[in-house]
Amino acid sequence: MRYFLGADLGATKTHTLIVDETGWAVGFGESGPGNHETVGYDGMLDAMQTSLECALQTVGVSKAELAGAGFGVAGFDWSSEYEITAKTIERLGLSAPYKFVNDAVPGLVAGSEEGWGVVVVSGTGSNCRGWDREHKREGRVTGHGVLMGEGAGGSELMFRCMQLVGYSWSKRGPETKLADVLIEHAGAKDLEDLLRGYTVNEYQVGPEAAPLVFEMAEQGDRVARELIHWAGTELGEMINGVVRQLDFQELSFDVVMTGSMFKGGELLIAPMRETVLKLAPNARFVRLNASPVVGAVMLGFEAGGMELTPSVRQTIIDTFPVNGKIPVR
Repeated sequence: MRYFLGADLGATKTHTLIVDETGWAVGFGESGPGNHETVGYDGMLDAMQTSLECALQTVGVSKAELAGAGFGVAGFDWSSEYEITAKTIERLGLSAPYKFVNDAVPGLVAGSEEGWGVVVVSGTGSNCRGWDREHKREGRVTGHGVLMGEGAGGSELMFRCMQLVGYSWSKRGPETKLADVLIEHAGAKDLEDLLRGYTVNEYQVGPEAAPLVFEMAEQGDRVARELIHWAGTELGEMINGVVRQLDFQELSFDVVMTGSMFKGGELLIAPMRETVLKLAPNARFVRLNASPVVGAVMLGFEAGGMELTPSVRQTIIDTFPVNGKIPVR
């Protein structure tokens, strides 16, 4: 029996999953953050080692029995980071062939029907990546949000939201109930105090406040509704950029949606879909319903030269450990 490894290195946690060649999940491990931008490459290694050792102990196999490994790495954004990322992974002492990608890509592999297409991330931040059918060509944005004019995750939404609240205060824009809920959220005395405190970093209004925008939009607040429409359009334009890079305009492909912002439903998704379908009318929109580490394991199969049949794909998804508990065969 051959075994395959997948690891998802995130900003807050690292998950490692081991499956056998039939796709059945047999080992799972969890540890702390693995993003080198916050913990450094030594911290990245520590997170991988801890999670890997836990998963190996669960299944009772050694590193030498692994036939392929896939890694989704938060913070792996540029080709200039390839060498040091590879060297850090090699310090794990695996003998199996491996692949590593930006952590957005495993969501595409797991969420799309055939493991290719476009993935759009809208959570705390935002990102968009795409792969062609052969996994040879990649399309992407920078993933650096406001700095590069890319939106919109919760951070970008609230950055824009506070601008609009400021417009309301200075009479540059219409009044909005967002002002009242954000005053309460921040613990400010009034709107002027909110803006004062926000501009001097006394009051923090970040992505945690994004659900308030959706609440006000559902209640009919014009500014909130237009703000979410803006965010959806921005996400659609990010997708369109990747579509053009990969020449997907005439193809039928999946757009995998992942991240907490999509809990807002059609208010966000409808303008995004409308923007994309103007360019790529055969695009299909699907929500990611599997853990990203599932996609990393699928990359492990690819790295190990093992065919990933539809049956194996579904088995990996169906047997993913719930609350860290390995399913009984």
